[in-house]
Amino acid sequence: MIVGEILLINLSGRNRAGLMTMLTSTLAEYQVRVLDIGQSVIHDELNLGILVQLPESRNAEVMQQTLISRFAGYEAVLRFTAIGRQEYSEWVAKQGLARHIVTLLGHKVDANQLAAIIQTVEDSGLIVDGIRRLTGRISLEKVEETNSRMSIELSVRGGMLHPLAIKKNLLQIADSLDYDCSIQRDSVYRRNRRLVAFDMDSTLIREEVIDELAKLAGVGGQVAAITRRAMLGELDFQESFRQRVALLKGLPESAMDQVARTVVLTEGAERLVKTLKILGYTTAIISGGFQHVAEHLKEVLGIDHVHANTIEIVDGHITGRVCEEIVDAQRKASLLRDICEAEDIHLQQAVAIGDGANDLPMLSVAGLGVAFHAKPLVRDSADHAISNFGLDCVLYLMGFSDQEVDEMVLLAT
Repeated sequence: MIVGEILLINLSGRNRAGLMTMLTSTLAEYQVRVLDIGQSVIHDELNLGILVQLPESRNAEVMQQTLISRFAGYEAVLRFTAIGRQEYSEWVAKQGLARHIVTLLGHKVDANQLAAIIQTVEDSGLIVDGIRRLTGRISLEKVEETNSRMSIELSVRGGMLHPLAIKKNLLQIADSLDYDCSIQRDSVYRRNRRLVAFDMDSTLIREEVIDELAKLAGVGGQVAAITRRAMLGELDFQESFRQRVALLKGLPESAMDQVARTVVLTEGAERLVKTLKILGYTTAIISGGFQHVAEHLKEVLGIDHVHANTIEIVDGHITGRVCEEIVDAQRKASLLRDICEAEDIHLQQAVAIGDGANDLPMLSVAGLGVAFHAKPLVRDSADHAISNFGLDCVLYLMGFSDQEVDEMVLLAT
């Protein structure tokens, strides 16, 4: 053996007390320099790799024999790989390659889904160099439950020649195999988000408020038809909004209070906002809906910023006119920028979530734009989408695991 050798040591075995101490203390005796280290534990089985360089005064073969002897009673497997200096130098040079995060979310994850993702990633010239589970451990009794979910995060690296193509391929596979999938650049901003901005109607809450008001006014069918066309991008939002508000003329102001009190939060909304507040995130509602309802949600959830549309009310009744300036698609993006500037937050640290065509500009300027249970046009245009699960699954896209969230909530109570 060549002294001063670079050696990759792989250790696998039952994760038990003393295993790591035995390895590291032996390496310390031989005064090795640690060049890299990583480990994973699955079902209490440890898999560890440590890349070391021996000093010139130490012999690698002697160290290997010492390790083998000491681990004889630990039911562990040791594997040693000599690394040449040229090979090591080439490995170091690869550290400048771009990294991306692929997030998989399904009711359950089977080998077919995982294989499809990894093949798509590798066909795009990327290499998977890390995988972790974000959801909690799944009980066998709950595996088949329809409301169960499992999320896996893959760290991949390499030059992505056709980012739009890989996104399209991942979405197509996700559709065919019934799961959600997202890919995003792994940057310092991804790990340091500071603002989350929500659309309101059909995103933070289940309802379209204007449709609920229209039902009370007896014009539900007319307004709903205009709403659908606007959300699909078939109508100019400002004009369609004026048309719908005009149909509400004469409705008492109390109807607005009635709707505000009865709206239902989207699944996972309360958990998401509560977690964000614990973490110190700034939150905002940026909505093409009504300010009155948005203010109610601000009080209920503790939202920091609220921007929505105000309609004219005279003598306790809706006049059918809109107070300018209407919060349309471009206004939403502008308001997101304004909030970031006021809070001294970089746009790449902002997360925006919405479902309609009028949310796309806001989603596109945010560092993380998420189409939530969105129409096909929006889902295909946005960089990220959640289509099968609750709003709190945005936390997985932000890199948080269930265990981390539960611990934070517990500490805050």
